[in-house]
Amino acid sequence: MRLKLLWVGKTQEAWVKTGIEEYAGRIKRYCPLEILEAREEKGAQAAVMRERECERLVKLLPKGAKLIVLDERGDQLTSPELAGFLTKQRDQGTQDLVFAIGGAFGFTDSFRSQAFKAISLSKMTLTHQMVRVFLLEQIYRGFTIMNGEPYHHE
Repeated sequence: MRLKLLWVGKTQEAWVKTGIEEYAGRIKRYCPLEILEAREEKGAQAAVMRERECERLVKLLPKGAKLIVLDERGDQLTSPELAGFLTKQRDQGTQDLVFAIGGAFGFTDSFRSQAFKAISLSKMTLTHQMVRVFLLEQIYRGFTIMNGEPYHHE
C-alpha cells in the first residue's frame, strides 16, 4: 500500500515543517509516502477559492486511489480504530490510499463526494497547517499499533 497526502498551500511555519519531516520519515519505515501540495488560491471569494483548489487536488489524485478527506463532519476515530482502518486497507490490497486536507475554506461538495471516507480529527476547528502534523502523527501511531510497537498507550 502506498500513502499519499494531498493538501492545499505551502507549509508556512518552521515548527510545522519540522513536525511533517519527523513523522513523514517515521511513516516511510512502514510504507511509501508521498506528500503533494496544490497551489493555494488567493484574492477571490471563498466559493471560488474552494472550487479552484479542489480542481487542483483532483489533478493530483492517482487513478483508482481510495480518497479519504479530512472534514469536520467526518467520522471521528480513535487511534486504534484508525490502525484498524489502515490494516483493513492494506489487507484488502488497496494500492493508493490518499488523505486530503483542504484549504482554509475546505472542499467542494463535488470533491467530497469522490471520497471513500471522511474523517475528522476533532470537533474543534483546527488550522489546515496544523492538521498536517496531527494527521501524520496519527498515521504513524496507527502503524505502530498495527505492528504491536510500544508507542501507543491505552
